[in-house]
Amino acid sequence: MRGKLLPLAGLYLVQGLPYGLQSGLLPVLLRARGLSLTRVALAKVLYLPWLLKLAWAPLVDTRGSLRAWLTLSTAALGLVCALLAALPPAAGPAGLPATVAGLLLLLNLGAAVQDVALDTLAVQLLEPAELGPGNTVQVVAYKLGAVLAGGGLLALVPTLSWALLFVLLAATYWLAAALVWAAPALRQLPVHQPQPSEAPLRTLHLLQDLLAMPGTLWTAGFVLTYKLGEQGASSLFPLFLLDHGISTPELGLWNGVGAVLCSIVGSSLGGALLSRHWQPLPLLRSVLRFRLGGLACQTALLFHLDGPGLRLGPSAALRGAALLSLCLQHLLGGLVTTTTFTLMMRCSQLTPSALQATHYSLLATLELLGKLFLGTLAGALADSLGLHLCFSLFLVLSGLPILYLSLAPSTLA
Repeated sequence: MRGKLLPLAGLYLVQGLPYGLQSGLLPVLLRARGLSLTRVALAKVLYLPWLLKLAWAPLVDTRGSLRAWLTLSTAALGLVCALLAALPPAAGPAGLPATVAGLLLLLNLGAAVQDVALDTLAVQLLEPAELGPGNTVQVVAYKLGAVLAGGGLLALVPTLSWALLFVLLAATYWLAAALVWAAPALRQLPVHQPQPSEAPLRTLHLLQDLLAMPGTLWTAGFVLTYKLGEQGASSLFPLFLLDHGISTPELGLWNGVGAVLCSIVGSSLGGALLSRHWQPLPLLRSVLRFRLGGLACQTALLFHLDGPGLRLGPSAALRGAALLSLCLQHLLGGLVTTTTFTLMMRCSQLTPSALQATHYSLLATLELLGKLFLGTLAGALADSLGLHLCFSLFLVLSGLPILYLSLAPSTLA
């Protein structure tokens, strides 16, 4: 198993670099070069390829080998970074030059193609008993890569030029591509030869074919909804603490470094429990109840603090309880995420090999949409409903997945 997990860990860590780069580091670099806040915000449009993974997932399923897809996409990311190193944006309030914006779009496209191939590799490479450790590696390594490219490189911004930053990233990608090509575990993967019977899978009925696979419709519903309440609360509670006396640096420390570390601990705990022969569905049922209890305590704390004139003093016990609640929710969230990804991978393993990349990409896209949906609307809900009613809604949404688990098909047990 070690020969499988080490390549996966390296690749998922590298896969997390673009997200950390563009969510944490790039906005700071662009702002420092004089771009307006509006222009910096518009750079998020470049994430579009991540929502279109189903467009090329059938190609990964039916053409070539996963080893070739991973090597080429990772090497292409290195090439894009090398070109970005040669084309730093000019200082000033204007938008990104078209060439730089186009290269950043290609960076996201390459990362999204790599994501499809890497998830399919994990689906095909891991045995059922290895799914827990495998998904722990997936979640933890990706988060570490994002933290490294975001927070880690951000600390070096005063000493790193634009060119040097992207030269280092290019070298990292090319080294990863060489390791992918040389990895013994990947050499044993077969090259897919398309069969005439697979032609209908590339028609307009593809989505219908995917949803007809065993357990897929139920899993799609679960991944769309399992994070709704958690995402809403995690978007608003830190802002609530900021309004009630927590300083910006302290909140940044707890909601940034502390939250990520707790999330990684939760993900690792989930993998450890799954490796001890816990099944995903029973484990999810238990963890979702703990998460609901934690959110109930956080909501009660919010109700208590949301009174006139109440603030969190530097030595108040409520201050510690609030920050502990914040970290606990991230720990439980990491545990839930790892277990859910294991369930998604198990569902994709039930499909024919010619559909596995497309099938997992569908589930991963729905999981992403579910997380973005309420996180995006949380502020508008709070403004229109008020915090009390809003957090009550989050509690209800966090309880629904527990009820939904009772409808899980036997194929996923």
